[in-house]
Amino acid sequence: MLTTATPAAAETLREALVKAYNTNPTLAAQRANVRATDENVPIAKSAALPSVSLTGGYTENLVSASNSFVSPDRQATASSTLSVPIYAGGGTRNSIRAAETRVEAGRFSLRGTESDLFTAVVGAYMDVIRDEAIVSLNEQNVKVLDVNLQASKDRFQVGDLTRTDVAQSDARLAVARSQLQSAQARLISSRESYIRLVGSAPGTLEVPPALPNLPADPDNAVAVAIDNNPALLAAQKNRDASGFDIGVARSNRLPKLSVNIGGNYYNYLGSLGSGTGVAVGQTGTSATAGLGLTVPLFQGGRPAAQIRQAQERRAQAAEQVTETERSVIAQARSAYAVWKSSLEVIASSEVAVNANKLSLEGVRAENSVGNRTILDILNAEQELLNSQVTLVTARRDAYVAGFALLAAMGAAEAKDLGLDGGPLYDPVANYKRVRGKIWDYGSQPDPVETGTSTARTPAQGSVVTRPLDPILDAPPVEPAVDTGAANPAGGVKK
Repeated sequence: MLTTATPAAAETLREALVKAYNTNPTLAAQRANVRATDENVPIAKSAALPSVSLTGGYTENLVSASNSFVSPDRQATASSTLSVPIYAGGGTRNSIRAAETRVEAGRFSLRGTESDLFTAVVGAYMDVIRDEAIVSLNEQNVKVLDVNLQASKDRFQVGDLTRTDVAQSDARLAVARSQLQSAQARLISSRESYIRLVGSAPGTLEVPPALPNLPADPDNAVAVAIDNNPALLAAQKNRDASGFDIGVARSNRLPKLSVNIGGNYYNYLGSLGSGTGVAVGQTGTSATAGLGLTVPLFQGGRPAAQIRQAQERRAQAAEQVTETERSVIAQARSAYAVWKSSLEVIASSEVAVNANKLSLEGVRAENSVGNRTILDILNAEQELLNSQVTLVTARRDAYVAGFALLAAMGAAEAKDLGLDGGPLYDPVANYKRVRGKIWDYGSQPDPVETGTSTARTPAQGSVVTRPLDPILDAPPVEPAVDTGAANPAGGVKK
C-alpha cells in the first residue's frame, strides 16, 4: 500500500492515482466494455428460452372474381406462436460457456488496464519530480556560470586572465542557458502528460513512498507474474472461450428439435357470402401443437468451414497465450534489471555528487593560487551537474521500474494500492444484475461520462514548485575576485 505522511499543501502519489482511477477516460471506457461483454451471457441464454410471437393482418379485396361466393371482401387475422427449444446440438450450451468465459477475460483485461494506467501515472508523476529537479540544477548552474563569467571579466580587466579564459566562461554559460531551456521544455511536456493521465495539473508533488513487496530475485518475480499477471490471465480465458466456439460451430450440422404451439383467429368482418343471402360464419379460431425437427443434410460446406475457422481461432488464441507469457516474462525480468541497476546507479551517483562537490571546491581553491585554470573550474562544474542529473534520473528510473515490476506481477491495481478515494469499481456487480434478465423491454438510463475534460486546464509552465534535495545543492559560488589582487601565475592580458 502506498502510504506516507505529507504536508497538507503537497500532492501525493496516492492522490494522483485516486484522481486517475475516478476520472481517466481510458479506464472508464474499459469498464463500459466489460459491462457490454456482460450482456453476451443473457444474449446466449436467450437461445435456450421459449419464444413467443404474435402477428396480425388486415386485407381488403378490392376486386373479387364474379363467380366467387366464398371470397370475403375483407378479413382480419391474428396468430400466435410459442416455440420451446429442446435440443440444439450443444450450440446454446457452448455459446453460454463461451460468453461466461469471455466475461472473466474482460475482468482480467480491466485489471490490466488499471495496472497500465497506474504505471503510466507513476511514470508521469516521477517525470515531473525529475524534470523539476533538473530545471533547478540547470538554473543553479546558470547562476554559477554567470558569476564565473563576471569574475573572469574582472580578472581580465586587471590582466589576471586572458581573453581565452573569458571566452571559455562565456561559451559555457551560453551552453548552460540552452540546456536550461531544453530542461524547461521537458518539464512542461511532463506536466502536460501528467494532466492527460490524471485530469488535473500537478501541484507541489511530494516524494513518493517506498514500494512494498518487491521480489528478491527475477525468478521469483517471473513465478508470481505467470500466476497473477492480468494480461496473461485474460489471454488464457480467451483461449478457453475459443474452445467453446468450436462446439458452437459443430452444432450447426446437428439436428435441432423444438416444441411448437400455435393459435389462429380470423374475422371476415361480415363480408363473406354477403351477396348470397346465406348465413355464413364470419369468425373462427384454430390451434396447433407439435414437434419441429430440423435435420441439416447439405449446407454447401458452411458448417465444416465454420468448424475449421473456429479451430484456427482456437490455435491463434493458444499462440497468443504463449506470446503474452513471453511478454510478461520479459517485462518482469527487464523491470527487475532496471530497478536493481538504478539502485546501483543511485548509490554510485550519490558518491559522485559528493566527490564532485569536494573536487569543485578544491579546483576553485587551487585556481585562487594559480594552480588551476578557468577551464578546470568549468569542467568541474559540468561534472558536478552531470552527476546530479544522473542521480535524479536514476531515482526516477528506480521507482518507475519498481512499480512496473509490481505491475508485471499483478500487484499494481486499485485493490493492491489501498486507494481511499471512495468505493472501488466492482465489475461483478453489473454481471450479477444482468445475467438473469429475460424481459425484452428492460433498459437502463443513458450512461454518464466519468472521464473529465482537460480543455480548461491552463497551459503548463516551467516554474519549479519544490526545493532541491540537500544532496543536490551545489557548494557556494566563489565570489568575484578583488580586481586589485594579482595572481602571480595568471596570464597576460591580450
